[in-house]
Amino acid sequence: MEWALLSLGLIILLFGGDALVRGAVNISLRVGIPALIVSLTIVAFGTSAPELLISLQAALKDAPGIAIGNVVGSNTANILLVMGAPAIFATLRTSQIDSRRTYIFMIAGSLLFIALALRGIFTFTSGLVLLAALVVALGDTFYQASRHFRHVKPENGKDQEVEGADHDMAWWKIIVFLVLGMVWLPLGANLTVDNAEIIARRYGVTEAAIGLTLVALGTSLPELATAVVAAFRRQADVAIGSVIGSNIFNLLAIIGITSLVHPIRVDPEILKFDLWVMLGASLLIVPFVFFDRNITRVWGLALTSLYLLYIFVVLT
Repeated sequence: MEWALLSLGLIILLFGGDALVRGAVNISLRVGIPALIVSLTIVAFGTSAPELLISLQAALKDAPGIAIGNVVGSNTANILLVMGAPAIFATLRTSQIDSRRTYIFMIAGSLLFIALALRGIFTFTSGLVLLAALVVALGDTFYQASRHFRHVKPENGKDQEVEGADHDMAWWKIIVFLVLGMVWLPLGANLTVDNAEIIARRYGVTEAAIGLTLVALGTSLPELATAVVAAFRRQADVAIGSVIGSNIFNLLAIIGITSLVHPIRVDPEILKFDLWVMLGASLLIVPFVFFDRNITRVWGLALTSLYLLYIFVVLT
């Protein structure tokens, strides 16, 4: 029953995050907020809502292993699995895009996160530092996107489209999406955290291990689905952009906000092993970001195999 409820919690989280994004995007566009700003803020934050709610619930229920493991495990999964698995079926042509600037922000955010984690606890001050770094990263991204937008005329004179946008959506549907998102997200997070703790106790594994594997993998499913579709459509920019953006938000926004609400102790095992695996995985994609290499089937198999090995090590 616990496995079924954990799965149900993750499914509710995914649908809740999607509903919140759709509602927030459409109400923002209706009141005149530019699509560019909506893309850089509301969509990016909305897709990280499941991870945020899980970390908040876990911290408040004194399950810091799940709170931190969810983020660290999700970032590792995003690099190794989300970028590796799609490449097995279709080469990700990362040589055709320039993601160096945002990648540098991701590595800088990872190093800042690790430096704060080494103190053994994320405090209110840690949260302020992480959120300040997020503001800098978002500010730079918005500035670069604005420069590009000014110099590239939108097709057919239209504003750029935003994921989840429906200019004909009725107001009542927008309200329904917002309400569903606000109801489903805390419900899904509560189910996920409660049953993850039960499973951890029943099978004699740590809460951190459950957070690093089951919970993290579940919350990475939207990014995986996006990357698979992008690979078949030859849209490598969408795949790598989704991964880098999600990782930045996971580190800076989720733990930043959560530690403002409640201090988060860092599991010693995560300090010794998992943080460095996350950083190492992030550095593995340097050839694809800086040296015009594509993620071919061989690379896809290698990255995916490394992720499966990581899961095996964590659980055993």
